[in-house]
Amino acid sequence: MEQFEEITGNREIIKGKLRQCFDGRIVRKDLTKHIKEGANVPVYVLEFLLGQYCSSDEPEVIEKGVNNVKKILADNYVRPDEAQKILSLLRKRGAYTVIDKITVNLNIKKDNYEAEFSNLGLKAVPIEDEYPEKYDRLLCGGIWCIVQLEYGEEEDPFEYADQDLKKKKQDSFPIHIRKLTPIQMPHVDINELKEGRKAFTKEEWMDVMLRSCGYEPDTLSNREKWLLLARMLPLVENNFNLCELGPRSTGKSHIYKEISPNSILVSGGQTTVANLFYNMGRKTVGLVGLWDCVAFDEVAGINFKDKDGIQIMKDYMASGSFARGKEEKAASASMVFVGNINQSVDVLLKTSSLFDPFPPEMGTDTAFLDRMHCYIPGWEIPKFRPEHFTDDYGFITDYLAEFIRELRKEQYGDALDKYYNLGKNLNQRDTIAVRKIVGGFIKLLYPDGDFSKDQLEEILRFALEMRRRVKEQLKKLGGMEFYDVNFSYIDNESFEEKYVSVPEQGGGKLIPEGICNPGQVYTISQGKSGMLGVFRLESQMLPGSGKFERTGLSSDGKCKEAANTAFNYLKANGNRISGSISTINKDYIINYQDLQGIGMTEKLALPTLIALCSIALSKPTISSLAVLGEISIAGTMLKVDELANSLQVCLDSGAKKVLLPITSAADLGAVPSDLIGSFNIIFYSSAEDAVYKALGVE
Repeated sequence: MEQFEEITGNREIIKGKLRQCFDGRIVRKDLTKHIKEGANVPVYVLEFLLGQYCSSDEPEVIEKGVNNVKKILADNYVRPDEAQKILSLLRKRGAYTVIDKITVNLNIKKDNYEAEFSNLGLKAVPIEDEYPEKYDRLLCGGIWCIVQLEYGEEEDPFEYADQDLKKKKQDSFPIHIRKLTPIQMPHVDINELKEGRKAFTKEEWMDVMLRSCGYEPDTLSNREKWLLLARMLPLVENNFNLCELGPRSTGKSHIYKEISPNSILVSGGQTTVANLFYNMGRKTVGLVGLWDCVAFDEVAGINFKDKDGIQIMKDYMASGSFARGKEEKAASASMVFVGNINQSVDVLLKTSSLFDPFPPEMGTDTAFLDRMHCYIPGWEIPKFRPEHFTDDYGFITDYLAEFIRELRKEQYGDALDKYYNLGKNLNQRDTIAVRKIVGGFIKLLYPDGDFSKDQLEEILRFALEMRRRVKEQLKKLGGMEFYDVNFSYIDNESFEEKYVSVPEQGGGKLIPEGICNPGQVYTISQGKSGMLGVFRLESQMLPGSGKFERTGLSSDGKCKEAANTAFNYLKANGNRISGSISTINKDYIINYQDLQGIGMTEKLALPTLIALCSIALSKPTISSLAVLGEISIAGTMLKVDELANSLQVCLDSGAKKVLLPITSAADLGAVPSDLIGSFNIIFYSSAEDAVYKALGVE
């Protein structure tokens, strides 16, 4: 009960501050939901009208205001299919009031301003100079307005003796604008926002921002609030690349479709270079030049009809410019990729990467993925239910979108230099990403630029985690090239270095801790796809006549050949390993498993030999062991390819001990020392020696 009273008290305090500092710029969000269901006007238009007519707590005033808004929309909103009917009524009555989106252009030849009506379909309607001068957004892409139109009566052309006057009259436009009233924010004063922000604490301001987007912060944890706020980073930062993959119905695309009139959601993922970047036939810039943010819904379906689409996108994501034809074009649109994860995160982390839902040409291209500044863990955001949507006051959507757009012009990326330095593991791309995230959060939470050292540290830790998530997946896909993932920051005063990890990395491992069953062996080597991965062998021994059966290898001849090599070697040399191993009156079955879906490896002879000896002697291998290396039919040891990368995979998979051929000892010099220090490395000098050491026999 006390908690409920505290929440109610907090809401009243925030509401009072909003009324005092932002009167006429706030709206009760539940009213929007009720009317939106029946009116096909943009949310930002609806909320402006509600802000004008329902700015009160008294039910009678609110009810009257809602009815007013409904009446205004019913009487004056122009549906595109009714445009000719409205024009006919205008001609008949001589005057008519409409709600439409108006864009104003300056006609330099005639030296006057001309208005264009979006739904009504009118162009080149003369408009007085006072309107574009007073409402500058009419010239910047247009705004929704209530417009009183007049239809001028035609005069008798025979009244004109002078042919020029007659022609001038015939060329003149009969429709005139008598009065124009914007129903979006006609002008945003960023200084008003900065002054108003000073009245709120950080927690109060965060709640206001989330309510403005439609969320109810009282139902969310602090972590969930930060993650939802991170979705707004592409709207407030130029050229920001964000990725969010998670379960369905967590509202991933909502903010880009409903909240901002400055962002566009590309549904389905099908697009062309001409549509997205530059149309060389028409000489026009595509979506990245027209919008602040281009979001791709359902990343699994992204498909460029042009072969060079992804290459141009990579160029744009890195530099904010792209070359088409003879010239280079620059744009500031942010790129957002949202999509669904079908498996649990634990399974994805064990078997592939968190970028798995991307199409193969993107999801395995480390150069493309390295350009992602931020990866929001969508699986940590709750599935939205009715109680997650607010009924309380927040900013009018249009006001929120416009001041966010104004904040894109400001830069706070260097704010962290005053108190902190970034650690050595961050390369140039990591540094740019972290600075962009820090700058974006400062704009969202502290637009007045007033924040403490502790508040900046909170933002910095979150920023390092969001970028490290990208780097951890790159390490899985690209190996040693992306080895430096231990992100840290250093305090400029105390010189203390603090490290930041990602929560999901502490999950289960492919190679379990403790002793496995006899006949169970884990090996790390190159799969059919060329990537390094973990493979598991599980064995059974039955009374029989010396048969050897392999399952899980399908029809791959080389894999079967490697398994047969091990069994033949055991037949020839079994007595040298142990007299109790029988290959005559026992049958052996081994099941091979590709744990990471990269295609079965051909280097199976040594792991198979160890698995056969383990099950034959009923003796398990030592705990947390990974087997590296291979033998030939004669027992010759083969060196490990890509030793550093192989050891990195061992570490990620949970191995604590590594069985390594002595021939690879010389290559350890090229492996980072802290990686070697993560294992107990056990060298073997022959196939028999490998079996003894794997089974822990002295």
